[in-house]
Amino acid sequence: MDPRLKHSQLAWMSAAGLLFFFGLWTFAAWVELAPRRFLPLPWEVLERGVRLLAEPFSGQTLQAHLAASIERYLRGFLLAAAVGVPLGLLMGWYRWLDNVITPLFDSLRFIAPIAWVPFAALWFGTGVGGPTLIIFAGAFPPCLINAYRGARYVERKYIEAAQVLGASGPRIIYEVLLPASLPSTIAGLRVSAGAGWQSLIGAELIAANSGIGLMMVRAQGALDTSIVMVGMIAVGVFGLLIDVALRGVEGWVQHRRGR
Repeated sequence: MDPRLKHSQLAWMSAAGLLFFFGLWTFAAWVELAPRRFLPLPWEVLERGVRLLAEPFSGQTLQAHLAASIERYLRGFLLAAAVGVPLGLLMGWYRWLDNVITPLFDSLRFIAPIAWVPFAALWFGTGVGGPTLIIFAGAFPPCLINAYRGARYVERKYIEAAQVLGASGPRIIYEVLLPASLPSTIAGLRVSAGAGWQSLIGAELIAANSGIGLMMVRAQGALDTSIVMVGMIAVGVFGLLIDVALRGVEGWVQHRRGR
């Protein structure tokens, strides 16, 4: 099948899915399966979103809340990647480090990021540190796990060739393990990015003084469902953009390796 035809079919299927969803939403709101106050029509939500671009809610406009959320998210996600990827590669190479870190990591990684909220609020309040800690807790495990797996399953012949040429441990990690584990590492970053973004919204519902999560919880208190839906749509769209960007990077890496 022509790839362009396949992509065209996928685009039409995606469009049909969106039309079905919005059609179902419109029908449910039109017949008032729930009171209009709690289930507004799609164009009412769109209108409210446009108004929020100019009219502040909870002290800031929609784009200002989103910018605050993105800033927190990038801080926590980049910190998780900067710590998790190198540590995963080191654990994949040094067995003693793997034995030291794995028991502690396996004990902590099953704690849901939202469970760190009370500690984050007590330690940092609504400042920078609290949301960063919660995002880090959500984004760190996939970074480490995938980098570790990528390093552990590198073909032995590449490592032996590097050792024959006199490469030391750190050089093998940088020039052999890192390139060979790149597809697995980027796949981990995709999972990490989504987990970190979800953790951010949970953190902002409880421990923040700005952001999309705070906007949504304030709108809930005001019984303004349209603003809650605007926040959910903003969260979903930005999360999709993150995933699309990382999928592009993943595809580029796979293409380069294949070539």
